[in-house]
Amino acid sequence: MVLDRLSLVLVIIGALDWGSIGLFRFDFVAYLFGGQTSVPSRIIYTLVALAGLWCISLLFRERDHIEST
Repeated sequence: MVLDRLSLVLVIIGALDWGSIGLFRFDFVAYLFGGQTSVPSRIIYTLVALAGLWCISLLFRERDHIEST
């Protein structure tokens, strides 16, 4: 499903951003979009959060077959 993959990509982006904050005290999203409180940054943070919530559903789904793409 496209939404599953998009959500996983956003969660990975969020994880990498948090990793860079934890390791280097550098926020890539804030750097790229003009600070943590800028509208584009807040949109990205919100999309990552929604993607994380969506990915919770992946834990509870059963996969009967392997998707070939």
